[in-house]
Amino acid sequence: MDLTGKIVILTGVSKGIGRATAEALLAKGAIVAGWGRTAPEGLEHERFQFIECDVRSEVSVQEAYVNTHREVGEQVHVLINNAGVGIMGPVDGFAGDDWRTMFDTNVHGTFYCCRAVLPQMKKQQLGHIINVASLAGTVGSENMAGYCATKFAVRGFSEALFKEVRHDGIKVTCLSPGSVETNFTGATPGAVPNPHKLQAQDVAAAIVHALETPAGVLISEVEMRPLQPKK
Repeated sequence: MDLTGKIVILTGVSKGIGRATAEALLAKGAIVAGWGRTAPEGLEHERFQFIECDVRSEVSVQEAYVNTHREVGEQVHVLINNAGVGIMGPVDGFAGDDWRTMFDTNVHGTFYCCRAVLPQMKKQQLGHIINVASLAGTVGSENMAGYCATKFAVRGFSEALFKEVRHDGIKVTCLSPGSVETNFTGATPGAVPNPHKLQAQDVAAAIVHALETPAGVLISEVEMRPLQPKK
């Protein structure tokens, strides 16, 4: 897909992978509707429109979709479900509210956003949905049971969805990065990139690559790892 002039909805746009992806898409000529609870600081561009949205809320997603139509147009060529949250801890000490927050954001939010855009994409017989999962959705890890469960769910949902909509001309890609140097875990990325972690820009580049595949080609699943992880 040539991204010039294409309308992209991108969730979790305020920082990290979302912010880097917005910048990469704008550099390719796309029109980006960035959904999030807070606007990305300092990101101002004639083809960028921030839309306030909490993906945990079905109503908020519906309102954001209506607002996106009003601000950037009716068509939707791309949806990138990037918004996510990770809360770690042992199962027997895990708070129910934290468990629900992760599922509401990572799983239910992905469903709400996909459901919102699919009627228009089917009408167009064209579209590409990218769901950002994690390598934590491929293998369980101690003290990450809740997060792993949500990302396993995103991978299963993505596989089922791509089989459901491929004949409508809609692509679905599930992207599973490994360790990424972002604010996700609460730590602030250092001034010098960590060579043992992926950078947000690396993930953004992979997203752009998947989107730019020829019309008859689908990259259904991508796993990304740092080449030389910390020993």
